[in-house]
Amino acid sequence: MQKTINCAEFRKMVLAGAKMLENNRAKVDALNVFPVPDGDTGTNMSLTIQSAVKELNGSASNNWMEVCDRVSKGALRGARGNSGVILSQIFRGICTVLREAKPDVDTKTFAKAMESGTKVAYNAVAIPKEGTILTVVRMMSEFAVKSAGKMKDFEVFLPAVIEEGDRALAQTPELLPVLKKAGVVDSGGVGLMTIMRGFLAALMGDEIVSEIQTEAASNAASGEADFGDNSDIINMDLGEIQFAYCTEFFIINLKKSTTLADIDKLRENLMEIGDSVICIGDLEMVKVHVHTNSPGVALTYALELGELDRPKIENMLEQNRALKAKIEAEKKDQGMLAICAGDGISDIFKDLFVDRVIEGGQTMNPSASDIATAVQKINADAVFVFPNNKNIILAAEQAKALVDNRTIHVIPTKNVPQGFAAALAFSPDASAEENKTNMIHALDNVKAGQVTHAVRTTSVNGFDITEGDIIGLDDKKILAKSNSVDETVLALLDKLKDDSHEVITLYYGQDIKEEEAEALAGKVAEAFPDCDVDFHYGGQPIYYYLLSLE
Repeated sequence: MQKTINCAEFRKMVLAGAKMLENNRAKVDALNVFPVPDGDTGTNMSLTIQSAVKELNGSASNNWMEVCDRVSKGALRGARGNSGVILSQIFRGICTVLREAKPDVDTKTFAKAMESGTKVAYNAVAIPKEGTILTVVRMMSEFAVKSAGKMKDFEVFLPAVIEEGDRALAQTPELLPVLKKAGVVDSGGVGLMTIMRGFLAALMGDEIVSEIQTEAASNAASGEADFGDNSDIINMDLGEIQFAYCTEFFIINLKKSTTLADIDKLRENLMEIGDSVICIGDLEMVKVHVHTNSPGVALTYALELGELDRPKIENMLEQNRALKAKIEAEKKDQGMLAICAGDGISDIFKDLFVDRVIEGGQTMNPSASDIATAVQKINADAVFVFPNNKNIILAAEQAKALVDNRTIHVIPTKNVPQGFAAALAFSPDASAEENKTNMIHALDNVKAGQVTHAVRTTSVNGFDITEGDIIGLDDKKILAKSNSVDETVLALLDKLKDDSHEVITLYYGQDIKEEEAEALAGKVAEAFPDCDVDFHYGGQPIYYYLLSLE
């Protein structure tokens, strides 16, 4: 049981947190949804903490005061972008408490340090916004303060704090509409939780991984949120920018006459000429960030306090124009959206050049709003939607009324094999109407079946069904049953197959092993020698197999 941490262990925690974030930097970058970012969140936060690491590595001391001062000052010097600056202030607040530690830190003291980090970070932002990294650190610190008295072991305390941070992160889309619209959680919050997991890995002696281990981020990254492109900003307003220049600089060697009140006054002056104002520091160094149309005025204000260091001015108008041009250049005439369950099924749709896949199916029907949101993330004038379930077709039709900048064509696919057939019928060279006609005709060329288990005892479709029976059905009724998955598959295929079918494909679900599917495919080939038989991993829940006959 680890009741305390010493300065050497805290040093290792900072190093591990930095490494964990750097390993996951690109994934945090991909969560950024804002139309004209000052820079990428993961990169900015990583460079911020790497600056603290560089300062820390300049000393071999394990004295709390020196280590904390180096971490605090290094993070401030390297702070980039809003998230990086806020992260530097979180570390500054934490280090303000820990630097007084003698000789070790218990969970109560660490909780107080987190509380201090939260207060300093909130004070650094002129208008704190919930649904961001601020919300995540606040909820974690509040939980830490309440729980430290009961959780005296860091191996229990820190995982519980991280769990609370994950809950806070999952709430960020509800607090910040732009996140909900894009289907993502706050990127700064993910960066902070990644660092926290590095802290835990250092204490537990675990490996530093290259995979974001937050449930909220994982949920966002699966399903409808696809973070490999600009899709999250396609439907955002990239209109007029109020303040054109992102301006950042340090003030160093402050004049002897400068006071903390002067720094506060500088912050007020900056708020009058711009927004996104951050003005933090002390009488040794001040970090400034502002979006303004008058960067020269901001610099002049700063010169009244001391010397300028590392000024950076970026033209956000040009960034905005470039982003608009990129989105317009990549725009297509037609795109495709599929709704399905199972990572294997999803991968097959993507291999068929479907632009986006959202999770849905039996017991997981997406709403019309979910479908509309996914459609808006496809950079195309017209989007074909494959519901792949009869219970989703109506919601897909209703989504048309929720989208006014895309044309939605709903192809009434009732099952996944029909969805595959529709996607295969798509031609980028054909018109939307031609593709729609070809897709609908393609549905007639495939027959589908599903094999699952009965959840209750009943009599239906001429069968006396007992709970636990393995049943086979098409889109309308039960056609086969037995006590064996393989027997039911063979019986169902016998009911579905006619002389026109030449290919049988089995898509096996998450409860079936590959060797079981391979053995069953052999049995099917023996039973139906006039057909080519293939099998693929579907990964779908509920259904042991999805069957396709063509």
